[in-house]
Amino acid sequence: MASADLLLHPVRLRVVQALLGDRAMTTGDLHAELPDVPAATLYRHVGLLADAGVLEVVAERRVRGSTERTYRLVVEAASVGPDEAAGMTAEEHRRAFGTFVAALLADFDRWVDGAGDEGLHPAEDGVGYRQVALWLSDEELGALVADLREVLRARTATGPGEGRRRRLVSTVLLPGG
Repeated sequence: MASADLLLHPVRLRVVQALLGDRAMTTGDLHAELPDVPAATLYRHVGLLADAGVLEVVAERRVRGSTERTYRLVVEAASVGPDEAAGMTAEEHRRAFGTFVAALLADFDRWVDGAGDEGLHPAEDGVGYRQVALWLSDEELGALVADLREVLRARTATGPGEGRRRRLVSTVLLPGG
């Protein structure tokens, strides 16, 4: 199975997203975070990701006669590489982008639905969405992407800690026409 086919399934994409940020989780932990996914379905998709090398087992323990595994994301294996992306058809790109956007919308819906009676507090929660237009040459765009990668790489080096919340940063770059 190609990595795009593997990764861009809605359930598998959510599993990958749940493990972002150097998290280690059992399938039970994942089920608690993705309660709308039936347990059997979740186990099947975790198995596929582990067999493909996208997830690695970092711990095992015996629980009631079976083995409970703790998984961690293999970041390098959890993305579609530039060569594979270049070989995708227009329809494959549409499907991949649609899956990405659907997952993003589902994350947003979970945030909205989780607000409860207190209401939404986007500034407090660090939620934002905006679009800007930049006039850039190909070289300037390359420099911008390199800068963004470096800023994000420096931040991904920090782990859980006092006062820290896991946050998802999603980027989309498109030509402005």
